[in-house]
Amino acid sequence: MKKLHIALLGMAILLLASCKEEVEKPKVIYDAANKGKGTAKIDSTQVAIADLPIQMEGTSYLIHPIADLRVYERGAKARYGSSSVIDLSFTISNYGENEITGYLQNLKFQRIDSDSISTLTDKPALILTATYLKSVSERAKKQVMVYTMFDMDTNKDGKLDTSDIKSLYLSDISGKKFTKISTNFHELIDWNLIESKNRLYFRTVEDTNKNGQFDKNDVVHYSYVDLSNVEWKVSSYEPI
Repeated sequence: MKKLHIALLGMAILLLASCKEEVEKPKVIYDAANKGKGTAKIDSTQVAIADLPIQMEGTSYLIHPIADLRVYERGAKARYGSSSVIDLSFTISNYGENEITGYLQNLKFQRIDSDSISTLTDKPALILTATYLKSVSERAKKQVMVYTMFDMDTNKDGKLDTSDIKSLYLSDISGKKFTKISTNFHELIDWNLIESKNRLYFRTVEDTNKNGQFDKNDVVHYSYVDLSNVEWKVSSYEPI
């Protein structure tokens, strides 16, 4: 019995060691990325639906969140055949104060006095947040949306998900002027609006050692965009 206990303990130690040595899946596969092939394929088997439209306070546009229908399977398999219950979630987004969140494939925009609906992007995307900068509208008379999203299949697994590199985009409230302001293959860390200057500050990290991961050996970039300008020009600054 004592020998069995020692053997089991040894197996546990080996298993723990192997887990520690497991290498995290890289966010970037450079041999393919350098060829410029970073577009994920659209899954034609998914069923896209829209949530009810949202109107940001003080704007003249409805925003329609678009995503795949969420299907959940629960229940255990029966002895003969399969017995399970399929749950459908028709809610694909959440709306807080001036912000839409979710795992969205797109957003569509509709002026309140029109039946015409336009699409934010015609490329595969996974949008996490869409934030209306209400204070900029009040101060600079410009109605701006900020998006955190995934737009490239950087790890080459054939899909867009949170294992890819996160990017930062802007548009006006109509969805037009959709502009990427973070650099390709730079991971977005965070962003912050300084209302007094109408500036959107953000940080990204660059995988300078090209190991496919973002770690302490990589370089953090500090940037901002003056939202009061007609052109959204990205400027760098050095706080360190």
